[in-house]
Amino acid sequence: MARRILPGFPLSLGITLVYVAIIVVLPLAALVIKAASLGPEDYWRIVSSSRAVASYRVTVLCALGATAFNVVFGMALAWVLVRYRFPGRRVVDALVDLPFALPTAVAGISLTTLFASNGWFGSALAEIGIKVAYTPLGIMVAMAFTSLPFVVRTVQPVLEELDPALEEAGQTLGAGDLSIFRTVILPLLTPALLAGLSLSFARSLGEFGAIIFIAGNQPNETEITALLAFIRLEEYDYPASAAIASVMLITAFAMLVVTNTLQARALRYTARS
Repeated sequence: MARRILPGFPLSLGITLVYVAIIVVLPLAALVIKAASLGPEDYWRIVSSSRAVASYRVTVLCALGATAFNVVFGMALAWVLVRYRFPGRRVVDALVDLPFALPTAVAGISLTTLFASNGWFGSALAEIGIKVAYTPLGIMVAMAFTSLPFVVRTVQPVLEELDPALEEAGQTLGAGDLSIFRTVILPLLTPALLAGLSLSFARSLGEFGAIIFIAGNQPNETEITALLAFIRLEEYDYPASAAIASVMLITAFAMLVVTNTLQARALRYTARS
């Protein structure tokens, strides 16, 4: 009889499934059931209203902008942390996880203070005509701040495991640094990069606390979908709140499915090559 690696596997699996059901499945099921209590006409009227559509546009476009920034800056930060040794490296590495430990409301207040027209960064940017606080740019800053660790922490372990012999082989064949990165390193990083991208984008879609202080929350301009759902909740319009939230849930789920498909293809391509 083969010995199980994990003692008490049936009990461990049962506890895990119960935990997932209570923490994840039940809240999502309650959301879907509450949204389904609306008729098709009422549901469509709520989710397709001009204010709701504007909130989708603001949320998705800002999330895309924040994710694009995180992909570039997060990969560069992971590269520096892995490939270079410098004073304060451990401090910088620890600061990457700060958005995980910092309450999002505190992050929002801090970012608003920094990027307001009289803040440290905001006053300097205002001199060149750039306004951050209470604009979509401020929303992107808050989203990028809270979701950056997802990209860094998914790319960093892959960089640490890369075999230096691959780069040395490229150098001996006369390839330049850019060519080596594009043809050797980037394909190996693509699955991890896609995973970090999807997590960063999903976190940006659902971010709330860090955004409401810096966004200005102007309907049709800087109002995100999470805030609109919260407003409907404060109005005791629970079905409308659930309907609006369900749109973002469907969007995030669809994005994760697409990203996981692309990630699987990238892994197969890497394995073949």
